[in-house]
Amino acid sequence: MPHPDANPFAANRRCFLRGGATALGAAALAGLSPVRSAVASGARSASSDAALHTNAAAKAKRVIYLFQSGGPSQQDLFDYKPLLNKLNGQELPDSVRGGQRLTGMSTNQSSLPLAGSRFKFAQHGESGAWLSELLPHHAKIVDDVCFVRSLYTEAINHDPAITMMQTGSQIAGRPSFGAWLSYGIGSENADLPAFIVLVSSGQGGQPLYARLWGSGFLDSRHQGVRFRSGQEPVLYLTNPDGVCRSRRRGQLDAINQLNQLQHAAEGDPEITSRIAQYEMAFQMQMSVPEATDLSDEPESTFELYGEDARRPGTFAANCLLARRLAERDVRFIQLYHQGWDQHSNLPKDIVGQAKETDQASAALVLDLKQRGLLEDTLVVWAGEFGRTSYSQGILTADNYGRDHHPRCFTGWIAGGGFQPGLTYGASDDFGYNLASGGVHVHDLNATLLNQLGIDHERLTFKHQGRRFRLTDVHGNVVRELLS
Repeated sequence: MPHPDANPFAANRRCFLRGGATALGAAALAGLSPVRSAVASGARSASSDAALHTNAAAKAKRVIYLFQSGGPSQQDLFDYKPLLNKLNGQELPDSVRGGQRLTGMSTNQSSLPLAGSRFKFAQHGESGAWLSELLPHHAKIVDDVCFVRSLYTEAINHDPAITMMQTGSQIAGRPSFGAWLSYGIGSENADLPAFIVLVSSGQGGQPLYARLWGSGFLDSRHQGVRFRSGQEPVLYLTNPDGVCRSRRRGQLDAINQLNQLQHAAEGDPEITSRIAQYEMAFQMQMSVPEATDLSDEPESTFELYGEDARRPGTFAANCLLARRLAERDVRFIQLYHQGWDQHSNLPKDIVGQAKETDQASAALVLDLKQRGLLEDTLVVWAGEFGRTSYSQGILTADNYGRDHHPRCFTGWIAGGGFQPGLTYGASDDFGYNLASGGVHVHDLNATLLNQLGIDHERLTFKHQGRRFRLTDVHGNVVRELLS
């Protein structure tokens, strides 16, 4: 079918109005320099749509989300349950389970024996927070973080549970938290993306998909940009041999002019997004190497984060890089660390996971604090769910596994107006059901958004006839978590 503009007599009222509006937009865009054009179209400012969603009570400007993929065992890390040790090997009471569903991996077990933790627990700090011996470095920050021992979700398997934690829905295709934040309040740095993703390299476990940091039905400019370890932190960013920066600038100017003509003809907003993304990539050719170069860090930094911080791609190196990105006002920094899915051999495998993450997680909080950044930065540590109090598979004197458990698990938040030194909520004595202070994933996200100055009920986007939001039609701000 020919384009209606090809025949002036075929143009209807819609085409006329669309053409007039896009022509005006193209003219305004063309009046800007290429770099200013990218900033104007790519970074949402507080004077635009963000004013509809924000309030004056913002305590935080940015988020560093330390996502522990696979479901860390709260009974072996944070949630001390002496009754499990006392009843080790005895059957999970029917009155505790209450007929709740199990995963397909343990539903056919003839026995569900309770498994006490093999690791010692002790109280730390003025707050007296309980921690496993697996987390000696966390002991240094217990008075700086807010532990939530009553998180819960409906999702019982990894993919829907991870998707739920990242997007507020078990169904794939919704915008991720970082994308919502980029859409809502934009970026404070024109030379780096508002949303950056760092994945620990060389980790096995549940797969991670790019849609977990995708923009869903929001504009593509809001999706997360993954940084990798090695020579090229961002793929295809470096100019090929023989192409200098001035030549690349000329190429982009020519491409942008063609894109503006295309936008004037079609009015597709993704074309302006493409222009903005090209310009962002051009700026990142200078900003990314500078941000990812750790050679200017003093020796004391590596002593704080640990020797792993010297090896690009490790969780420790990514935590250090997250601090550098926070210093550069990146809005949302998402770290993923896989390997917590311990259905068997948990006592052995969790030791390695804790060693890889304990020191760097604590170091990040301490580093931000000493630099005055913790006050307006939210640091979140959580997985997609917890683990069962009973052993999956055979329980022996020195070995056990734990299945998925979404009904109560533990995470923590530091900075950004969350109450330091607080341990909130509780599971029952078996660590199986909530006893008090339940915090649903939607409640957690609503509370985080609140501290960023955003009303979670007003941060919406209309798609396919209805208005969507990160918290769907749920969520309450948990005021008890806040200072």
